[in-house]
Amino acid sequence: MKVGLISDTHIPEAMPELWPHVYEQFHGVECILHAGDIHHFSVLDRLQEIAPVYAARGNGEDGSGGREVQPDDERVREAWMLELADFKVGLTHYVPMPQIPPNHTVAAWKERLFPDHNLDVLIYGDTHVEQIDLIDDTLCINPGSPTYPHNLSLQFGTIGFLYLDEPKPRAEILQLTEHGVEPFDWQGSRRPW
Repeated sequence: MKVGLISDTHIPEAMPELWPHVYEQFHGVECILHAGDIHHFSVLDRLQEIAPVYAARGNGEDGSGGREVQPDDERVREAWMLELADFKVGLTHYVPMPQIPPNHTVAAWKERLFPDHNLDVLIYGDTHVEQIDLIDDTLCINPGSPTYPHNLSLQFGTIGFLYLDEPKPRAEILQLTEHGVEPFDWQGSRRPW
């Protein structure tokens, strides 16, 4: 099972519509998880043409910064707990990364948002910084932002994929380019799982 991952699209603030090759890359996925700060749900409508969409409600959908408050939508919740290919996948907008113990930890957020569920995967956004970590046996993935990577000005950012076709989940981040995508150049200690 291949799942498309996206977050922090900021449409139409960033640009009228997402880069066309974001949609092209998601063709063939079984579902798309959007980790919030969608800003306008027309993005979800367009993604829904490709595959079922589940989205986390970010602060950008609730009128912050003078933005239009987005209506209730069955595709959007504060947090989703999804059973995908026998894996428990959590989706939300904000997770404390980096962690600040004792209260602002991934474990505390999992307990608050997903009580009684031992998550295999946790998808989140908010920081606009792509990240893949294994924390307490949970694969934690932030796909970054396709429009405002690292909270910078409009430019090609990142999207991600989650693969649930092996005994353990794995993920990758792809860098958008003018001509499509390329593997993300991981600098430092974080590596795709």
